[in-house]
Amino acid sequence: MAIEQRLRELDARHRDLDMIIRAEAQRPSVDMMQLSAMKRQKLKLKEEIEYLRQEMDHH
Repeated sequence: MAIEQRLRELDARHRDLDMIIRAEAQRPSVDMMQLSAMKRQKLKLKEEIEYLRQEMDHH
């Protein structure tokens, strides 16, 4: 199903972004603006994932 495929893609992007954020936060010269932007992007992915899961539950 197309929604399930989209969920897998979003989950993978969310995990990858989480790893990047963790690694970036450990750097001595962390760019806080970039880190914040990545965290916002991760939150948007999470919101989209949750929305799609709710859509699947209602069908």
